[in-house]
Amino acid sequence: MADTIEERARELAVYMIETGATVRAAAQHFGISKSTVHKDLQQKLPQYNKRLYEQVRRVLDENKAQRHIRGGMATRKKYLEERSK
Repeated sequence: MADTIEERARELAVYMIETGATVRAAAQHFGISKSTVHKDLQQKLPQYNKRLYEQVRRVLDENKAQRHIRGGMATRKKYLEERSK
């Protein structure tokens, strides 16, 4: 993990842009909280690198738009597994 908040925010942004990872997945990958990911990307990154922030913002917006679909798929999987027992 990076030594400074600026480096950490940059690493998080690059990881999310390259992989399309969710905030939860990025937090787990880097071993930090979801709150830290949000704070770094939405409050700190725009101060350091506006262009990178704009790119990661698109990933965040896309993930937010899709989260209800992922949630529904997880619920469906849960109930199908329970039914098969």
